[in-house]
Amino acid sequence: QVHLVESGGGLVQPGGSMRLACATAESIFKISAMTWYRQAPGKQRELVAGVTLGGTSNVADSVKGRFTISRDNAKNTVYLEMNSLKPEDTAVYYCNARGRLRTLPYAPYDYWGQGTQVTVSS
Repeated sequence: QVHLVESGGGLVQPGGSMRLACATAESIFKISAMTWYRQAPGKQRELVAGVTLGGTSNVADSVKGRFTISRDNAKNTVYLEMNSLKPEDTAVYYCNARGRLRTLPYAPYDYWGQGTQVTVSS
């Protein structure tokens, strides 16, 4: 069983900040690209940010300049730092790890966290 353990969600005022964290097993983290997605009620799940094994990060246009993604390889944890939050950022946020195992048959994997609610409201 592979767990992605998320933390940091909750209620925050518009303009505020919040940091999400997601930790997983070292054996998976060390070979995975890590991403954050979000899903608002009635909407498709959307990609928010991702970071590669090499440390290259990207964020979606909707959060560019406000959100940053980073990974701490010593802690097997990926973070999503969210600043200048807006009500439209309200969603369930999910972390994801995907890749291929490095032994035969190089099986693909795609693991998801349980999701954490972020509510931006006054």
